[in-house]
Amino acid sequence: MTLHPDILFSIKHALNEDIGTGDATSNSIIPTNAKMKGQIIAKQAGIIAGLDVAAAAYAMFDPAVDFRALTGEGARVENRQIVASLGGSARSLLTVERTALNFLGRISGIATLTRQFVDAIAGTQAIILDTRKTAPGLRMADKLAVVRGGGKNHRIGLYDMILIKDNHIDFAGSLGEAVKRARAANAGLEIEVEARSLADVEEALALHVERILLDNMTLEMMRDAVKMRNDLGRADHKPWLEASGNVTLETVRGIAETGVDFISSGALTHSARVFDVSFDYVQGDD
Repeated sequence: MTLHPDILFSIKHALNEDIGTGDATSNSIIPTNAKMKGQIIAKQAGIIAGLDVAAAAYAMFDPAVDFRALTGEGARVENRQIVASLGGSARSLLTVERTALNFLGRISGIATLTRQFVDAIAGTQAIILDTRKTAPGLRMADKLAVVRGGGKNHRIGLYDMILIKDNHIDFAGSLGEAVKRARAANAGLEIEVEARSLADVEEALALHVERILLDNMTLEMMRDAVKMRNDLGRADHKPWLEASGNVTLETVRGIAETGVDFISSGALTHSARVFDVSFDYVQGDD
């Protein structure tokens, strides 16, 4: 899979940020022509993702580094499992180590948490979505991580979908007026509207929008919203229903069982713990 240009840009920036004018430690201790072999090891059980991003970091700094992934993207790994082997310039392997591990740890952490949410709703029709609550400058890497964990991406940014939220509605004066303005200015873009009550849901259904966001609703309200949508005549447009707010591993199953189509959670990207990985020198193989 070819990495998104934004991810490659992030890698380049991260390398420049860390290396600056050069790795003073490695360059003073290790001879220029020294070779080395090493391994990247998972220090916990979970989902490994971003090996290709780590490989790209090494390749960007030194194309001669041999990086071999030993497991697939999105694969479940165990504690102490070797997930990649590396060989090449000792200086290169050590200089890029932290940048590569930072990306691998973050992406695997998000993928691991996403998989927990996906597993929690197994057997329902609901799909787990991310949000725009990503690390600044790492949007595409975070979004990739969610997909590698078994989730799906919501809109990438403000430009590829219209999401009319409470502040937009309040400013326009009504939900109907906000939708009218959005359609007039952005023909062709999918429109999602935030519903804070069942009355909002009813109005949104009448407006024939593509998706309705059920914001911080109780399970009973969600079930009622699903029934309202499903009771529409066959010829009518039936929008997707997305639940958002107060989504945790403890609550997500109940939300999914209401019959909603999507469940979005900012926690996937803003609260995932970094996955613990390390790089170890392989003695005697340099």
